[in-house]
Amino acid sequence: MRRIGTLLVFLAILLLTVSIVRAQGSQPLVIVMNADGPIEPAMQDYIQRGIHTAEQRGAEALILRLDTPGGDIESLTHIIEAIRASTVPVVVYVAPNGAMAGSAGALVTMAGHIAAMAPEAAIGASSPVGSGGQDLSATEKAKVSQIMKATIRPLVSRRGETATELAQDMIDNAKAVSAQEALKAGLIDFIAVNTPDVIKQLDGKTVALTNGTKTLHTANAVTEQVDMSPLEQLLVILTDANVVFILLSLGVLALQVELTHPGTWLPGFIGVVCLALAFYGLGLLPVNWFGLIFLVTAFILFILDIKAPTHGALTAAGVASFIVGALMLFNTPSVPNVPSFERVSVPLVIGVGLAFGLFFATVVTFALRAQREPVRSGAAGLVGRLGVARSDVERMGQVQLASELWTAEAAQGSPTIGKGDQVEVVEVKGLHLVVRKR
Repeated sequence: MRRIGTLLVFLAILLLTVSIVRAQGSQPLVIVMNADGPIEPAMQDYIQRGIHTAEQRGAEALILRLDTPGGDIESLTHIIEAIRASTVPVVVYVAPNGAMAGSAGALVTMAGHIAAMAPEAAIGASSPVGSGGQDLSATEKAKVSQIMKATIRPLVSRRGETATELAQDMIDNAKAVSAQEALKAGLIDFIAVNTPDVIKQLDGKTVALTNGTKTLHTANAVTEQVDMSPLEQLLVILTDANVVFILLSLGVLALQVELTHPGTWLPGFIGVVCLALAFYGLGLLPVNWFGLIFLVTAFILFILDIKAPTHGALTAAGVASFIVGALMLFNTPSVPNVPSFERVSVPLVIGVGLAFGLFFATVVTFALRAQREPVRSGAAGLVGRLGVARSDVERMGQVQLASELWTAEAAQGSPTIGKGDQVEVVEVKGLHLVVRKR
């Protein structure tokens, strides 16, 4: 009987555990992601991975919290393709308060199966510009604008004529609107104060997916945060113009140290790593390569001033070339209503330029000082040194210089040199010295 009772208790515990697991498994899952920053390849990979994760986990919906100034068209295209092909409803939520879905971010918001905004968020300013933020020619702008409008028409046509006109106005005239204005035009579905509010308002909404329509059931949903992986975070850092500029500067400086002091492998290794990371970032950022020419010229001038000192003239020219090149490398003319998130900090450029100038000026100073110093090695280095006579020196005698004993002869016209007298070397003849009495 005792065994039967134990078995019954075990079965009861097992059934209770299974019922709890089933109850938990019956709760809908909502994946939450934070897309904060420029729309670039790293952000594209992150969003695509999040959608894939939501599909694998059988999530009820994916909420993409968006706060971006915009980004490149290629990454935007891939993100839109991933969202529209998703079998899980993607909710683009422009948040928190003060956030914006600027430029390309507005198109990402329109691509969502459901669009929402925080009360104090903004959306728009989607006029096409060049990769560096500069104005396009009339022909180029017309072509790109038509392509962008053709892309968004299928996304917003279901929202009505007013929403479509507003979306096109964002592209043609860089118009930006508040959350209330976007809601009034029908460009978004609702305004939510936070993520739980979004989940609450999603319950019961029906969305059209590639595999048919789906009615969302998000009541009592559990949320799961999908963050950027360390690699994706690194790629985001490498698309920061300031970071790329610092890596480029440190890489070139480290390689210069390695080239001027061969054998110390550590500077060379650091230089190669920094340059590899910098060039990866340069491949992602809009770059004016003419600025790179000024940077290379600056470092050539620094090296020339070390090899053939010009009393700092080349170093000063190098500092000027370095600052101009760095400013030209990333900084581009600003465009109204379009944020230039790729700009490099001007104080950072000037500070690094002056630091480099000070460093190379110090190196040049030591080089000049070394050239003025008398030779301290070899036969020529013995001339002018003082010693003590260890015997009388007439035709030949012995003189001690430091810890060395030399054969010496008296210089012509020198007073008589006796043992113990202090002498000065005036010439070196083969293996003996010519000295005179001090």
